[in-house]
Amino acid sequence: MGIGSSIEETRTLVRDGGGFALRRDAGGRYRLDLHRLPIDEVEKRVRVVGTLVEDELVDVDGVSAV
Repeated sequence: MGIGSSIEETRTLVRDGGGFALRRDAGGRYRLDLHRLPIDEVEKRVRVVGTLVEDELVDVDGVSAV
């Protein structure tokens, strides 16, 4: 996927240093630029919708529990 691509994935939300990331089932992570803190969803499966703005960085439009 290239920069500017829409992302819609259902994966596990994890803490990543001072922020959050989406742990991908096939390995790797997307770092998340979040506009709200999804504290209740940490270490749970969530659906993330957003835009890839850098290599492995997603500007998140929404996070919802699955």
